[in-house]
Amino acid sequence: MSTIKDIAKYTGLSVATISKYLNGGNVLPENRKLLEKAVKKLDYRMNHIARGLKTRKSLTVGVLIPRLNNIFYSTLISHIEIALSAAGYSTIICAYQDDPDTELARLDFLLGKGVDGLLFIPLGSSSKCFNLLTASNVPVVMVDRTFEGIECDAVLSDNFGAAYNTAGYLSQNGHRRIGVILGPEGVYTADERHQGYTQAVRDFNLDPEPELIQRGNYGIDSGRSCMEKFLSMKNRPSAVFVTNYEMTIGAIIALEYGNIKIPDEVSIIGFDNLELAQTIKPPLTIVTQRLNKIAVEAVKLLLDRLRGNSGDNVTVKKFSTELIVRDSVKRI
Repeated sequence: MSTIKDIAKYTGLSVATISKYLNGGNVLPENRKLLEKAVKKLDYRMNHIARGLKTRKSLTVGVLIPRLNNIFYSTLISHIEIALSAAGYSTIICAYQDDPDTELARLDFLLGKGVDGLLFIPLGSSSKCFNLLTASNVPVVMVDRTFEGIECDAVLSDNFGAAYNTAGYLSQNGHRRIGVILGPEGVYTADERHQGYTQAVRDFNLDPEPELIQRGNYGIDSGRSCMEKFLSMKNRPSAVFVTNYEMTIGAIIALEYGNIKIPDEVSIIGFDNLELAQTIKPPLTIVTQRLNKIAVEAVKLLLDRLRGNSGDNVTVKKFSTELIVRDSVKRI
């Protein structure tokens, strides 16, 4: 088995430089390329347990998310894992199935594993993790969501702006009765999108009826159920905005089973998954989030904390969403 001394002999670099590189430190770009080549050529394998005992660092980051069977989270995790791997970190991924007790148990598990830092998508206002997080010295970056009571770095989408701009676009196309399918109350993303929609109703003089707001659980079945409620109304909305990918699928299923033509009978705007939006007929107008940028920025903030490159101030970064216009909205 190759050793650090073998790498030093191969590269001509000092043991200190090699050790810094292997432990995730910054080295000159030309040295990094040389070391990457040497590690691969010599088939070097680091003893992570021994290194952890010596440095008190595991070079492991915990990632805690609501669910794995969700394209938004799985795509986000993919980008996160790539960014962390490039920095020399491994990941431990846990899902808490939208359950507060499981969320607390999974957080305790990750902290018990000695992770150096956490990337965390919390349940929301009902999260039970506040005390455990505040008692821990482990750096945390909230991703996609945050909750009141704890100050830490966060990387988010502009959920308010996403809903506001979408309702505004529908208004520009003549729609007054605009239905919205939101996630559960108390979840940061759902609440922010609700506020954006509500503000748009006021600013664009849209119909303010409470029945035009339906709440699902971010699952396919709930999107279908919410859309079916809209379709059963005597005076149903002329357009519906669905605020996540799974519920968008459910809403499309409801329209298909109801033989409702898009956009002639109901206009619809979905959320996330550009590929799916292109396969639906007619192609779906959709709100997309900048998942790669969110992931890279979250990893950067966490690494800055781990390397002591951050000050005392909390950083909250919001990325704008993009409305990609296709053929699922009718001008009336």
